[in-house]
This record gives sequence, structure tokens and C-alpha cells, in this order.
Amino acid sequence: MYHQPVLKNRRTLLERAEKFISDIYFTDCNLRGRLFGDTHPLESITAFLSEKRIPYSEAIQQNFQPCNVGDAFGPTWWTCWFKVVLKIPEAWREKEVHLRWESDGEGMVWRDHQPVQGLTKEGEKTSYILTECLKDSEPHGITLYVELACNGLFGAGQGSMIAAPDPKRKFTLQKAELVVFNQDVSELLTDFEMLVDIVKLLGEGEQRGFQALFTANEMVNLCDPANPSSFAAARSLAQKFFAQKNGESQHVVHAMGHCHIDSAWLWPYEETIRKCARSWVTVIRLMEKNPEFVFTCSQAQQFQWVKSWYPGLFSEIKRFVQKGRFIPVGGTWVEMDGNLPSGESMVRHFLHGQNFFKDEFGLYCKEFWLPDTFGYSAQLPQIMKGSGISRFLTQKLSWNLVNTFPHNTFFWEGIDGTPVLTHFPPGNSYGMMGKVEDLINTVKNNKDKGRANHSAALFGFGDGGGGPTQLMLDRLQRVRDTDCLPKVQMSSPDVLFSQLESDSSLLCTWVGELFLELHNGTYTTQAKIKLGNRQCEVLLHDVEVASCLALCKRDSFKYPACKLQELWRLLLLNQFHDVIPGSCIEMVVEDALQYYDEIRTTGSRLLLVACESLGSFPGKGVGSSTAVLNTLPWERTEVISLPGEGTKTRLALVRVPSVGVAQVTEMAEPTVSVTMMVDGTIMMENGLLKATIDQTGRLMSLLLVQTNRETISQGGFGNQFSLFDDVPLYWDAWDVMDYHLQTRKPVIELVEPAKVVRSGGVQGSVSFSLRISGNSTIRQEIILDACCPYIKFNTEVDWEEAHKFLKVEFPVQVRSPNATYEIQFGHLQRPTHRNTSWDWARFEVWGHKWADLSEHGFGVALLNDSKYGYSVHENIMTLSLLRAPKAPDANADMGCHNFTYALMPHTGPFQEASVIQYAYNLNFPLRVYHGAISEPLSAFSVNSPAVILETIKQAERRENALVLRLHESHGSSVTATLSTSLLVKEAWHCDLLERPDPSTPVSKTSAGISLTFKPFQIRSLLLIIE
Repeated sequence: MYHQPVLKNRRTLLERAEKFISDIYFTDCNLRGRLFGDTHPLESITAFLSEKRIPYSEAIQQNFQPCNVGDAFGPTWWTCWFKVVLKIPEAWREKEVHLRWESDGEGMVWRDHQPVQGLTKEGEKTSYILTECLKDSEPHGITLYVELACNGLFGAGQGSMIAAPDPKRKFTLQKAELVVFNQDVSELLTDFEMLVDIVKLLGEGEQRGFQALFTANEMVNLCDPANPSSFAAARSLAQKFFAQKNGESQHVVHAMGHCHIDSAWLWPYEETIRKCARSWVTVIRLMEKNPEFVFTCSQAQQFQWVKSWYPGLFSEIKRFVQKGRFIPVGGTWVEMDGNLPSGESMVRHFLHGQNFFKDEFGLYCKEFWLPDTFGYSAQLPQIMKGSGISRFLTQKLSWNLVNTFPHNTFFWEGIDGTPVLTHFPPGNSYGMMGKVEDLINTVKNNKDKGRANHSAALFGFGDGGGGPTQLMLDRLQRVRDTDCLPKVQMSSPDVLFSQLESDSSLLCTWVGELFLELHNGTYTTQAKIKLGNRQCEVLLHDVEVASCLALCKRDSFKYPACKLQELWRLLLLNQFHDVIPGSCIEMVVEDALQYYDEIRTTGSRLLLVACESLGSFPGKGVGSSTAVLNTLPWERTEVISLPGEGTKTRLALVRVPSVGVAQVTEMAEPTVSVTMMVDGTIMMENGLLKATIDQTGRLMSLLLVQTNRETISQGGFGNQFSLFDDVPLYWDAWDVMDYHLQTRKPVIELVEPAKVVRSGGVQGSVSFSLRISGNSTIRQEIILDACCPYIKFNTEVDWEEAHKFLKVEFPVQVRSPNATYEIQFGHLQRPTHRNTSWDWARFEVWGHKWADLSEHGFGVALLNDSKYGYSVHENIMTLSLLRAPKAPDANADMGCHNFTYALMPHTGPFQEASVIQYAYNLNFPLRVYHGAISEPLSAFSVNSPAVILETIKQAERRENALVLRLHESHGSSVTATLSTSLLVKEAWHCDLLERPDPSTPVSKTSAGISLTFKPFQIRSLLLIIE
């Protein structure tokens, strides 16, 4: 067929092709308008509303009422069940027939008592295939149920996605009908879409773009939308274009289906269970149609939910796991936050996650998978390796606000020197659509060109679930090896990483943390979640230690393994990367706080049972017998509160052995003195420290008595509260921006001036209160204990603010270019200056129980019991206390807060001053209980202060074995001896999954077990006890 030569007007030809497939313009005569053929109404549609999420078996027993397309259902978070009765017309024989369903809620189709298809308009899933080619033998009359969640893919934000949910929102059934689906039109539309995108993205400088343009234009000439017989010729042109291959050197994209589902975020935990089912059942349907389709899926918790709530679906998933197509990844219980969980919590994520995957699917995950977390601790590489994982995938650092991270494929080295092969998909997304743009960006953005020629492309709707679609698969199939685009292969993480490993000689290494230059506010938002996390981590540690001691000392004691597993999994769930950071809606916060309460209640009961098993329990008439438990691996001398007469309590100074118990024996009382001076200032002294406090509670002076060294900088005040305006650019609960530092206002308005509460004995204390604003106040008790090298600040804040940030500052007489912060199983340094953009981006950083600023011979440590946000700029040490964002939780942090921090000046390095140990002491209280101990018991001790015995627990599934976890905390190479009073039959080194390592024998001496450590090394021991 002869045509006039095409005019050289790129715009008109491109727009012609775009309009030919537009769903807005010329749909009466273009190709898009022919995607669906005849329609037919449903026989009937009835519905019933439920406030609760109920199972299918219960739902179908309800009283369904007639309803119509266009009706609205709700309110938010309710569920509407629809009974759909349909009959396919006989005239549609050999046609592909769909149930077309459009709603702004999330739907699930049930057929024959099983979930079969997710329906989510935002996830481009608006039809359920009833038959691909209607046969006479097939049933034409069918009854289905559709379970509609009254929330969208991203919840129900009022006015914007991350706004607090609209509780009264209604969700509309916009379309419900039978329709003929024209598969040949769909195929041709995909051809056109890919060609048009190639034209647009290659631009005018590429010959290949013009070839795509002229191909698309000629296809329009050949294709008559009203005549399906014309489609073959047009498709032939497209196939010829797509079949023109690349050269050997072209970049290879490993395409993997993915569906990132936040375990809670803009929706509650309960809704996530249904999101998993909706998304994963759709994946199963796609796998049945597409034999090469591979899907990656993380988070053992979500698999556990589906196993419990949708056992039939779980069985189907297991079948495809065995085929290597539905691939569990990550190895963790949930995709946890990468900064805030303790080291032991991170270990438990892998322990619970890997064991679940091994139990259910017979495999351990090989890759750590954490694409959406707000930074990555420098101790993660060692924890990964110890859990059988040497590969890591994420992409979140592409969100950096200031600096562009320099690599996509590299070795990441942790603080102990452990390397893991790391890959950031260069497309900078975990929710690609299989489009040309995704593939071109993958090549263009690759920062390791010449070093790595393979990249991942994760495709599928994510965050709120949804996952891949047939259209995404069709797009990728078109361009498997098409000149001008990278080669595309449906792949798996193992294939990708194996390729990267085989050609890794030129890869670079990044040492230390992967710090996200964004979302710094998540170190502070939702303070009660942070407090609950820290307290529950401590409580579960103590329950395990006490239970192990009881197990070894009393034959009748049964270790509460099942209950502890349940409590740990609640804690781990709350460490999901939108829960512990505080970036979730109020419903999630309420659930999280309830879980912490459950852990506290049950954990406290388990602790008491274990403690009472450690000695005799005197009857009521025996008199007062009080014992105290120390779960830390060093002897402690501290002030504790004891029951006194009636409801009163009294204070006592006691000494308790390491990992042991003792009867309370009060020591001779060293003197703490607190004196009110004539000018209203107050002096506090305990022989180690001498503090001067002004009427507003500020530290005017803090002397280290031994050296008469002043801590507070001249003219400055320690314990200075400051309030900042806190209005980020968009991500309210997530972000604090650098410009907030320019809005500082000191909190100085007195409500009640400082007064002496306790003037001496084993403890002195001073109290005062300040007004933050007309709505918010601070009440604080400053405490100095006998024999204690730090001064403690017990703080209560009534907080009713909007977009404000409360901090406390300590300007100290120390000059150092770096400050040190505790992280998981170790510490690292960050600059105190802002020389470069990389330094500046760390204006707000995270740490755990302590931060330290030291110069040679002297330093100051800032300790806390529940805070994670810090800033040390020049000589000012700042602890972040409370924020007040309004989205996605409009009431975030409102109410009363209680927390403690402390200041500890010291001589010499912080390591030798025992800063690390004292920070543990502040967080892990001595446990006082009613009981009689005949003689003090010390189960374990370590002879090196550099080595921390972090964990003592019963081994998984071995009743006669304990697992001990130790780590080197100073950053030194050291040999230490672990001593124990328990009867140990055998001792083995093991990994973090508690698998013994027979290749590394344990060195036992008469003094105990000898262990060598490299800096920040974690070691685990498996002890078989008699």
C-alpha cells in the first residue's frame, strides 16, 4: 500500500498515535474505545454492612439487602459485603468475559468459598476474568461475593494522602456489570503504548526514536478499530520493531514482581491482613497465566497472617514457592526500621523470620530486603551475615534531600568490617510499572556503569499493596531484547546477585552507616511508642535472664518459650518501619500502645514467676524479706526504692552481683547533700559530682569533683529547654528540616521555682516547673544518687502543641570535631561541624542510650531512657524530646509524657569511664521482689569491661540449652573470659540463628570460656546445661 511520504513533523505524528490509544479523546473511533465490547447487567446485587472485619463463612450468613450501582457505603474502616448473581448471555460464546467492578474501596472476589481476585481501582485491577473463552460446558450462571473494604489503597486521608483519615467518608460502587473483553485490542494497545513511550523518552536525538515513531504511525494507518481483521498487520509491524535486538554489551534488567505492603501505615494492622490476601491471590492468578512470572515477597509476619486467615491461599502460595516462582525474601519478621530497634531486636527479626521461612517453605532467605526504611544501621552487615545472609537490597537512599548517594551496586561494610553485597535498583523505586521509562531510568541512573551491568527492576503497585498486573507483564514481554532499551529478563534475587557476585572485582566499598538525609523527625515522633519499645525490649531481656536462672536453679521451673515468642513477635511487629518511627495514623498508634501494654502486663508476670523461683518465698508472717535481681553482667551499687510502712516507700543503697540475685542488705550511707543558697540557687553534691542549679532548673555548673573540672561552658546553662517551630515541606510526622534551627526560643517562664525535695541521705533531689506555652508545661525532678557518676533528670511534660519541637541542651566545655553515638552492639562517630554538605545533612541524627563528646582526658556523656534523636553541634549537646506533627495522626504526641535523661562528665575516654555500662544501668532497673535468697548468686560475669553479655535466653527448640550473646563494645581487639556458676556440659559457638559452628571450638579454661573479639564483633554461644 502506497502512502504519501510522512512530513517531518514529529509532534503531529506522536500526538496522532497518543490520541489513537487515549482513554479521554476520540474514544468513539479510536482503539481504546474498543477494549470492551458488549455489556450485560448483573442478575442481582445485594449488600450488607459490617463495622468489623468478619470472615467469609460468617459474612455469607448475613441478611443482604438490594443495592444499586452508584450507592455509597461506609463509613471509613467498615466493610461492605456484596452478593453478586450473574448470568452470562448465550450469545457470548467463545468470548472472553469479565466482571467489571469499579469502586474507590478495596475489593476481594470470593468464589466457591475461596478468595480468587483483588479488585482495586487505584491498583489498576477493575475486572475479574469469568472465562477466557466461553464454552457451552461452562456454567453461565454464577454467584460471587465481593468483600469491599471502606478504605482506599492508601487509607482515607482527608484532603491529602498523608492527612489524618476522614472517619465519615463513604465509598461508592461506580460500576458493576458483565463485559466482553477484547484481548486482541489489549495486545495492540500495549504495542502502541510501548512505541509511543520510546518515542517520547528517547527524544529527537535518537534515530531509534524516529523508527518507533514511524512504526507507530504506520500501525495507525493499517489499523481500523472497527475491523479486528486489520489488527494482525499492525501487530506484525510492532513485533518487527521489538524483535530488533541489542548488542552483547547491553545492560541487563532483572525484572521481578513485587508488592511492598506496609504492615501498618495509613491503615490499621487488621486491614493489612486483607491487603496481603487481595494482593497475593492476584499474584497467584497471574502465575497461572504467565509461566515465567516471578514474584518476590518479604515479611514473615504477613505470611503468618495469611496462613492463619486464608489457609487455602497459603497452600497455593506454598505450591509456587516450591516451584521457585513465589520467592520469600528478607529473612525478617517484618521490614523493620533500620535505626531504632536494639541490636538484640534486630537479631530476633532475623531469628523469627528465618525460622518461619525454614519451617514453612524449607528454605532460608539469602537476601536482606528493606526497600522503604529510613536509614540503615552500620551494624546491619554483621547481623545479616550472622543470620545466613550476605546480600542486601534497598532503594531508600535515592530519597536523600541533600546529597546523591554515589553507588547502586557496591559492598557495604559494617563497623566491625563485615562486607555485604548491596544493590540499590537504579530505577529508584520498588513499585515500577514495567514501562519504558522504568527501563531507561534503570540504565541512565546506574552510578556503577562499567562496574556492574545487571540491575533489578521491581514492578507492582506497592505501599498499600496491589502488586503486579497483567499489563505490566505484557509491557516487559514486548521489550525483552529490543534495540535502544536494556535487555529484560524475568528473574529472581538469587540470579541477580549471583551475576553481580560473579563480576564484582571492580565494585567500590562504602564503610559505615547508610544515613538517609530525610525523615529525621522519625527519631522523635510518637514518644510513647519509643518509650514502649525501649521498656519492652528491656523487660523481655530481663524475663529471659531471670527465666534462664530459674531454669538452671529449679528443676520444676518451665521456661515460658511459647509466651515469650508471642511477646517478642508483638514487639517486633511494632518495630515495622512506619510504626516505631511514628509515621502512622492514630488507629495504629492505639494498637501499638495496646501491644506494649500486653507485653508489660504478661512480661511483668513472667518476670515475677521467674524471680520467685530463684529462692524461697516467705509467707506473710515471716517478716520482710526483699531480694533484688541484676540482669546486667557487672556488679552494681545503686539506690533503689523499697516498700516501707503502709503505702510509703524508702530508699536504700544496695550492691548486687553480676547476672544475679541477692538479699537486700543496706550499705553504709554515703552522704548526698542538697543546699539552698541565699540567692535561690541550689547546690547538690555526692562526692563525685557537684552541681549548681538556678531557680529555673538550669545547670549553672557541674563539677567533676576528683579533678575539679567544670562541665558547663562559661556563660552557658545546661538543662536548657528550647522550643522550635517545626513545619516541614510535606512529610509532617517524618521530617524536621534544617531551617527549624533558626527558630529557637528558650523555655524560661517559671511556674514553680526550684526547691529542695530531698536534702540528703542516699539521694538528693530538686524539683521545679516551667511553662512552655499557654497549653504546655514541664515538671522536673533533678536527682543525684549516692555513688552515682551522673546527674539524672526525671521529666514530666504536659504537651499540647502544634508543629513545635522541644529539645534540651547542654553546652559543655569540650572541643572535638566528632561526637560518638551508641548504635546496635557498638557505636560510631559523626561530625560536630558542618564543613561539607554531607556533614550539614546530619543536623539531626539518631542514637540509642547514650551520646558522648570527648576531648583528650575529659568528656561528657548524655544518657536517656527512651529517646533516639540527638544533635551535637560544636560544643552543644542536644537531646530531642517531643514533636507535634498533625499528619497522619492529628493528635500525635498530645498528652502527658514521662522520661529520664542524665548527664555524665568523666575523665579519660568514655570507654574507660564506663559510660556504656552506666547507660545500661539507667535503662535496666534493678528488679526488687518479695523473696528470700540464702546467699548471693552470680550466674555469669565477664572479666573485660569491653565485652557486654547482651543476651541470655533458652535456645530455640532445645530445653537443655542456653544461648548467650556477647559483643565487643569499645571498638578494640580483646580476649575475655566468660565465667559461670552454672553447670555447663558442652559449649559451642553458634550463629545468630543458633546453628552450632563445629569448625570453631570453644576454648574452655578453669576460669571459664575464653573468647577473642575484634572491634564490635558479636559472638553467640550455645551452652548445653546439666
